[in-house]
Amino acid sequence: MIRLLFLILTLLVSTAWADEEFLDPAVAFKPSARALDAQTIEVSYEIAKGYYLYREKFRFAADDTPLGAPDFPKGKEKVDDTFGKVEVYYRTVNIRLPVERNASGPLPLRLAVTAQGCADAGLCYLPQTQTISLTLPDPATTPSFVATGAEAGGDESGAIAAMLRDAGFWTILAFFFASGVGLTFTPCVLPMLPILSGIIAGQGRRASRGRALALSLVYVLGMALTYAAAGVAAGLSGTLLQAALQNAWALGGFALIFVLLSLSMFGFYELQLPTALQSKLAEESGHLQGGRGFGVFLMGALSALIVGPCVAPVLAGALIYIGQSGDAALGGAALFVMGLGMGAPLIAVGVAGGSLLPKTGPWMESVKKGFGVLLLATALWLLAPLLPAAVAMFGWALLLIIPAIYLHALDPLPPQARGGQRFWKGIGIVMLLCGAALLLGALAGGRDPLQPLAGLGNGKAAAAEPATLPFEPVRSLAELDRRLATADRPVMLDFYADWCVDCKKMEKSTFSDPAVQAKLAGFTLLKADVTANSDEDKALLARFQLYGPPGIIFFAADGGQIDKVRIVGFQDAATFLHNLGRII
Repeated sequence: MIRLLFLILTLLVSTAWADEEFLDPAVAFKPSARALDAQTIEVSYEIAKGYYLYREKFRFAADDTPLGAPDFPKGKEKVDDTFGKVEVYYRTVNIRLPVERNASGPLPLRLAVTAQGCADAGLCYLPQTQTISLTLPDPATTPSFVATGAEAGGDESGAIAAMLRDAGFWTILAFFFASGVGLTFTPCVLPMLPILSGIIAGQGRRASRGRALALSLVYVLGMALTYAAAGVAAGLSGTLLQAALQNAWALGGFALIFVLLSLSMFGFYELQLPTALQSKLAEESGHLQGGRGFGVFLMGALSALIVGPCVAPVLAGALIYIGQSGDAALGGAALFVMGLGMGAPLIAVGVAGGSLLPKTGPWMESVKKGFGVLLLATALWLLAPLLPAAVAMFGWALLLIIPAIYLHALDPLPPQARGGQRFWKGIGIVMLLCGAALLLGALAGGRDPLQPLAGLGNGKAAAAEPATLPFEPVRSLAELDRRLATADRPVMLDFYADWCVDCKKMEKSTFSDPAVQAKLAGFTLLKADVTANSDEDKALLARFQLYGPPGIIFFAADGGQIDKVRIVGFQDAATFLHNLGRII
């Protein structure tokens, strides 16, 4: 009996070992190579999940062509049962390999790459050598490859991309959720607050706490799913979908939706679907009556595509990681969780709005009209980049003056007026004064809504305005290369778009700072305006692995890119000066 049990146990162990099927090394470790320029090869390995490669075991050789020392990225430390404490690579690795050549013209190469790796489950492979054929271009017609800050890890987005490669799954999701919460309060995302609040207020007396929570969740889910899908597409294609939608037709259509919603809140009409369609959708939308759940979901999806086109470092890091590794699953999960983080404050505002809205009486209608004004302001905010500055200022003036009149800014209060009436009359007077200042400034030639009366000052006041930086336009890669080839001092290249709120914020608060202007006095300042999102614009962005503005790239006096510093997203004057200090 003991012998029989021993034989059965041995058979079970053997079967279990047989069921642990390890991948063929050619499948577990897939090499590829491409020419970065006439003298540089990038060797990449796609590594299967649960497998890794040793840094010290890589070897490279080419027939009759000497190779330089390979440039390895930082790996992950591991205590290995075979080799002890080693540095290894998971998922993917990109190795830059210099080629020593003197001959001109294209150079065909047969590159032999050797690597050794193991499986986490316990199997180690023998060194594997594979041959890859490629051709290096003619050095006379090919510009030298310039490493981007993201590849060099010299900026925040590059550090985030590296974190995605090395950090644990739950650590990554926690980081992106927290980052999303922070992004909610940036100028590019803040307009989503009145959008969702307006949707909740539009429910009127049905806006209970439970209904407000359900609507908020549906809105945020639509936003997060769209953000993740658009982000994965951008990472794999190198083009940000949101940038393509910053045109007159898309912005005008979305602004029209807000205008229609606001007019509904003012009582001009009631927005609802046909009765038959309401009944059909109501069966599938549960407690969200009248099929409005799908409309709120669609509004969240459109908000993600239209309202928030600016690129922040955390978004750029995720897109860089997706583009370099092709790991759309992890990148998409990170972007989805970031969208949920961006939606967390929106949900809080939506639920608070649902619980605070009065259920009956004239106050409910007043609150709806207030949110109607906010939706009109959101529509104007979307259209402002497309409108002349004077027209935009005139629009802001009307949005302040007309509600101020309804708040009784011009009407005398009765002697027995309560504190609340006096408070709102005071708000109305302030709005009336601000609106009048905007209107007067627009008529006097002012173009800055934040300083509407600046144009009314005398010559001394006008002279006191901060000078703008002398940027020179760059419209294509060829033009940029020509400028860099003739550079005799450091160069700063600023990526800008009319629809980029953070870009305009940089111009007003960062580039106008006297200390910043003094530091940049010795630079050649170039500006790439990518408002049109043309093929030339996309090529310029792709050259530096940027997915949209704002972004700033620095070059040395010899035209070579400064890898250790590049800027993605908004930076205030103090942070910008700190980064400049790393160059100068």
